[in-house]
Amino acid sequence: MQNSKKMSPLRMGVMGLQHMFAMFGATILVPLLTGLSVQVTLIAVGVGTLIFHFFAKGKVPAFLGSSFAFMVGINLITDPVGGLFAYRAVGVDPAVHVQNILPYATGGILVAGLVYVLLALVVKLVGVKKFMTFLPPVVTAPTVILIGIMLAPFAINQSRENILLAVITLGIVVIAATWGRGMIKVIPILLGLFGAYAIALIFHALGMTNADGGAIFDFTATQGAGILGLPPFMAPRFSLLAILVMLPFSLATIAEHVADMVALSTITGEDFVEDPGLARTLIGDGLATTFSGFIGGPASTTYGENVGVVALTRVFNPRVVQLAAVFAVVLGFSPLFEVIIRTIPDSIIGGASFMLYGMIAAVGVRNLVESKTDMGKTKNLTIVAVMLVTGLGLRFGQPITFMIGETSVPIDRIGIAIAVILGVILNIILPDEDKKKKA
Repeated sequence: MQNSKKMSPLRMGVMGLQHMFAMFGATILVPLLTGLSVQVTLIAVGVGTLIFHFFAKGKVPAFLGSSFAFMVGINLITDPVGGLFAYRAVGVDPAVHVQNILPYATGGILVAGLVYVLLALVVKLVGVKKFMTFLPPVVTAPTVILIGIMLAPFAINQSRENILLAVITLGIVVIAATWGRGMIKVIPILLGLFGAYAIALIFHALGMTNADGGAIFDFTATQGAGILGLPPFMAPRFSLLAILVMLPFSLATIAEHVADMVALSTITGEDFVEDPGLARTLIGDGLATTFSGFIGGPASTTYGENVGVVALTRVFNPRVVQLAAVFAVVLGFSPLFEVIIRTIPDSIIGGASFMLYGMIAAVGVRNLVESKTDMGKTKNLTIVAVMLVTGLGLRFGQPITFMIGETSVPIDRIGIAIAVILGVILNIILPDEDKKKKA
């Protein structure tokens, strides 16, 4: 591994900035899409990464960014029309409603992080191989597919304000990801956001407007914003239903975590699953998520973008990633920075989301293929079919509720939770055809 003695402070600083920019586009997109604070998010992922490195004994060059998987859960809780607390949105401005309900989402995120810790203890007790038999690709892959598909309507809704800008953003992202070389290929989302932003400034200067006749930009909020200032930290609130909505998404990010540890082990030539051990890295990831939920940030997850940077640069020094985390925290203390970021038009964010959400669903499909899951087996086919129909049917079908005492429980809002539970149960109880034949 390359260590700090072989790197000058300048080179280490440049490499740290590269890691920060690699995670930046996707990380800030989560708060922009959910109503969370960009400042708090940057502090959460920065401190969360440092927490992870502490538990990983400073051996793993991984960065923890904000998780897209949990975005479905956040939207299911905060949506003024179909969300868990939609009944509270009557007569309330939608933006105000979202801000009022967000603490319940971060409360669910906090608890989900603790689930990582519990699962890490299980991993320690039963071993990695035994643990993963309960969460094979045939269960985790459909979960990831559901997450991507459930996010798709949000990309459409945000893009419709200015379709041209959305298409330009998507075009830049696709070109950078497909034909880009070096660092360009690593940060396509960031290039899409800021490339389209520059074009939108030109459109705005020429007098072009959005489809509804409104201005493309509104810079009034930048007036008076300070360069330095305390972030708007938000205390979590707790609701059993909100927690139930959030918990299943931890399965997707745990699977992602395991995959990233294996990938980094392959890239660096070190076995991080054994040393520092999967239990320690899961605890670090989980406590990072819990910390984020505590201060009002999104869930954390190991970032494939930064794994890509490690593979591209061949710089394996964890201190470089730790420096990137410090840079993120510093940016988190700038209100002006957040205000400028929030001037990005919704249509540009929607255009970038086309690629991101589609990639999430595609990753789920890829997991099935790469794990060589035999879809010719009745067991596997049944699990995938039941999970997809349950998750999508409950989410996009007619609302279904049942009563617990005097409380109305909206089953359609926790469809993905039910889908994951059914997947795990079916995987346990359905017989394996190969074993039946051998018997």
